[in-house]
Amino acid sequence: MKELFGELADGTKVHRWSLENGGTRLKVLSYGGIVQSLELPDGRGGHTNVSLGFDTVEAYETSSPYFGAIIGRYGNRIAKGRFSLDGEDHVLPVNDGGHNLHGGPEGFDRRIWDVEGFTSGSDVGLVLRRTSPDGEMGYPGTLTVRVTYTLTARGDWRIDYEATTDRATVVNLTNHVYWNLAGENGGSVHDHVLTVAASRYTPVDAGLVPTGELAGVAGTPFDFRTPKTLGADLRREDPQLLYAQGIDHNMVLDKGLTERPEHIAQLREPVSGRTLSIATTEPGVQLYTGNFLDGTLVGTGGLAYGRGDAVCLETQHFPDSPNRPEFPSTLLRPGGTYRSTTVHSFNM
Repeated sequence: MKELFGELADGTKVHRWSLENGGTRLKVLSYGGIVQSLELPDGRGGHTNVSLGFDTVEAYETSSPYFGAIIGRYGNRIAKGRFSLDGEDHVLPVNDGGHNLHGGPEGFDRRIWDVEGFTSGSDVGLVLRRTSPDGEMGYPGTLTVRVTYTLTARGDWRIDYEATTDRATVVNLTNHVYWNLAGENGGSVHDHVLTVAASRYTPVDAGLVPTGELAGVAGTPFDFRTPKTLGADLRREDPQLLYAQGIDHNMVLDKGLTERPEHIAQLREPVSGRTLSIATTEPGVQLYTGNFLDGTLVGTGGLAYGRGDAVCLETQHFPDSPNRPEFPSTLLRPGGTYRSTTVHSFNM
């Protein structure tokens, strides 16, 4: 179902699509490809929204910390907003402490996408398309992007990303859903139990840019190889936690880059028993514990979002890869196709 959701400040109309399959309900905006809500059965004949978001276009346009949005051209940080490619230096706008974050101040999260619904067998979904012109936010090449959201018959939410370019560029697409499996107004997620198949992570400097080291998680707050609550080690004395005011770090997945999605993480909320399992083709996942939610944003449930009220698990290539040749490459050249898939599976 398609409906008018509102208008941007410049009068551009924003529409909302509603999908339902396998018990999962998904509402998506043409602005930013934003997942406004993702609802799961509550076991009592109703549904609970487990993703943070807003009720109005105005809030998304003026106040959103990337709630539910498609992130591009480059998810995460590029140091000092600069990288060199084929001997040419590229300068990007900085929007995060002197660094380029999530594609810049006018990234894919703040663009209108062309959206078309589809049905394929027992699956339903949306195809979102946009063309990012050469030089947009400083990035080289005209990038043609297609993102497919699919709800399967068992209620999984699958995201498939594809992109092509007419000039060498860098690409790192992801989605920035903020999860709270107790419900979007369910309070702190520090009691959620997380498992991540990652024996290493990328330590950061004070600007939250990777130092280049791939450090072992053993003995650190970043060890989620066995199930552990998100809050278990957040109060430990660790410089990495101080930099991020919690966890906001790239986990180096043991499986590496794969052609098909492989299981990498599970998040469980102990009271409701809801679990989220994630499979991806990507080599990394950004674990963010909602450290910068400060109580000033009011969500769809009418309550303010406070620190630690959500967790993000953003499947990705590593931050600052264009400046780190030792990291998996994010280079895309003409004739090639960028492809990435992430699958979110839910159980009660």
